[in-house]
Amino acid sequence: MSLLAVRPMKVFGQEMTLEAAISEAKTKSVAAVEARSEFLSSYWQYRSYLASLKPSVGIYGNIMSFDRSLTLLQDYNTGQIHYARTYNLQNSIGLSVSQNVAATGGTLSVYSDLSRIDQFGAVKGATWYSQPFTVSYTQPLFSFNQFKWSRKISPKEYELAKKKYLEAMEDIALEVVTCYFGLLSAQKELEVARSNYEMTKTLRSIAFERMKLGRITKDELLKLDLNILKDSVRINEAQTDIRQTQMRFNSMLAKDETFSVKVEETADLPLLDINYDEVLALTANNSSFDLNNEIAVLNADSEVARAKASRGISMSFMARLGLSKTDKTLARVYASPLDQEVVGLSFSIPVFDWGVGYGRVQKAKAKRDVVMAKIEQEENNHRRSIYLSVSQFNNQRGQCLVSAKTAELARERYVLVSDRFRQGKATVTDLIDAQTEKDTAELKYISDMCNYWTYYYRLRKSTLYDFINQGEINVDFEQIQDR
Repeated sequence: MSLLAVRPMKVFGQEMTLEAAISEAKTKSVAAVEARSEFLSSYWQYRSYLASLKPSVGIYGNIMSFDRSLTLLQDYNTGQIHYARTYNLQNSIGLSVSQNVAATGGTLSVYSDLSRIDQFGAVKGATWYSQPFTVSYTQPLFSFNQFKWSRKISPKEYELAKKKYLEAMEDIALEVVTCYFGLLSAQKELEVARSNYEMTKTLRSIAFERMKLGRITKDELLKLDLNILKDSVRINEAQTDIRQTQMRFNSMLAKDETFSVKVEETADLPLLDINYDEVLALTANNSSFDLNNEIAVLNADSEVARAKASRGISMSFMARLGLSKTDKTLARVYASPLDQEVVGLSFSIPVFDWGVGYGRVQKAKAKRDVVMAKIEQEENNHRRSIYLSVSQFNNQRGQCLVSAKTAELARERYVLVSDRFRQGKATVTDLIDAQTEKDTAELKYISDMCNYWTYYYRLRKSTLYDFINQGEINVDFEQIQDR
């Protein structure tokens, strides 16, 4: 009889546990690199916010500014306009220290500078001008205080970035679970197909001899022939599936196509009974869900405040106090400086804007209402999702135990039916049915194991809590920042 060729293939390499695969993927996978990059982006954004709260020191100046031009002048007494020739060289340098005041939105500055003007032309000479010490403060009134809202939002955004990084690591674990058990299922499929192929060939020889004796029909022999053909096709397909799942698994581990691994099948399932209320409390404290909603509300509130501030009176207070002096020589320009005080209040009052300002405020309020409605709906969906995840996980361990027992009984039954077939007490149909039940039960057990760990890592992601080791999930963020 001509059968399809069964290609040999070496698919098993080093053994790897699920825990080891997850640990390696969290370190080397592309998803891990992306998660670290996103966290570092948020970290430096937070560092920029912290820097804006500290004093800024700067040097400013004007070097070799040459001016030879005509300047428009008007006589104060007669009102006559004429042009005068300007012919000079200006140089200046100064040092300033500025501090944003987050509580009020104002800016406090302290500076000192020195200028020199060299006059050319008919009248020649040099003039020095110094401001040894000047304090300046500018305070917007009735305006939007960006510093105030940044102080509320920026620290929360940094905390959110930490939580999202941890959740991204759990997403990697979920992806590894899928790849791991996908590869385990493909390896089991190949193992079962090869075992069935060899067993059916052996039993087919027995059936052929019985057909000669008239104990079975040719129809039954052809069933075995058909089963052998199916097994040979199944072997080749399983080898292809292993290549594909191995490459996907290698991609998660940042390995090339030459790497091969034999994943382990283990029945060691932790005995956990997770409480819904506990999970809900952990989610509220640890996950990004509530914090993300809180930031969304703050952003919406800030936009309402911005719209209200841009609608009404705009005022700004400015005060500058210090010392100044001008002289022909540098030696005397700092001697006995004079006081200088400048205080002013500028304002802008919209008289009629055709409802533009009112429209901005209403638009911002409407967006805030939408945000609040979405948050309420998301919170309801979130609670339902948590309840479903807890229920699925608590039930799945029992399902795995049932599947394991089912697979064990199906294997025993297949062995018994095979023995009975050798003794002539079972039909080909009985044999094929027992084989199919065995194969289905073994693959079902792997599928249930995959579901168990999927549900577990979903709960870990939702709570950022390790239920097996009884502790919150965390990493050394300072080590990530130093990379």
